[in-house]
Amino acid sequence: MGEKAIPIFPCRSITATWEFYRVLGFGQTTWQTSPNPHLGVRRGDVELQFFGRKKHDPAASMNMCYITTTEVDALYESFRSGLRQALGRIPTRGLPRLSALRDMSYGVRQFLLSDPDGLQLRVGQPISDDLRHAPIPKEPVARAFHMAALLGDSKGDHRAGARILDHLLASGEPLSSSDRLKALVLRADMAVHLDELPRARALIAEARAIDIPDTAGLSDDLQRLADLETASRDQDDPGVPPSA
Repeated sequence: MGEKAIPIFPCRSITATWEFYRVLGFGQTTWQTSPNPHLGVRRGDVELQFFGRKKHDPAASMNMCYITTTEVDALYESFRSGLRQALGRIPTRGLPRLSALRDMSYGVRQFLLSDPDGLQLRVGQPISDDLRHAPIPKEPVARAFHMAALLGDSKGDHRAGARILDHLLASGEPLSSSDRLKALVLRADMAVHLDELPRARALIAEARAIDIPDTAGLSDDLQRLADLETASRDQDDPGVPPSA
């Protein structure tokens, strides 16, 4: 048996779609302008196809594709570098956008990439033999992180996730410097999604002011902090095109 599934998604322009995936390291497999626009791209064993539809609305897109990999960190850095080279920054809001890379509660290390037409690629690597959702932690700080990440990443409800983190940060709950940094970075990420850029900048500045002697285990958070810092700063520069 030699079956193979290749998803076909709508896009407004096969030319613009090709330019986006080209900077991510994809090669072109098919190109057709008539009678109907059609594009195929491939990177390794990942193959996607697109059909042109000028009336496609990216904001209303519900299209998703899950990609499994054995080297999620390397793939994330490759996509991140390609986007930074093409756009001058990491797009963290609007379309296209790249999420943070993080360990999920269901045994997967994952990131999300949304293309200019609203197609969301979920890219993950299993890091556990048990891919069921972990039980909700009972400890308050761990519970807040669990629920905020779940709401933001899995449900796209950044406002609800932001409320959880705001409560945590204002509650007086004792937080280690590492936990405070994690909370501030995640909250800043949500502020960017909610187009609350002044709030995002304040959270980023507060995170930068934290003295952390040992940054072990914080590489994902510090990388995201740097990307958010650049993205939020660039919104004030009229010479930088918006990512939305």
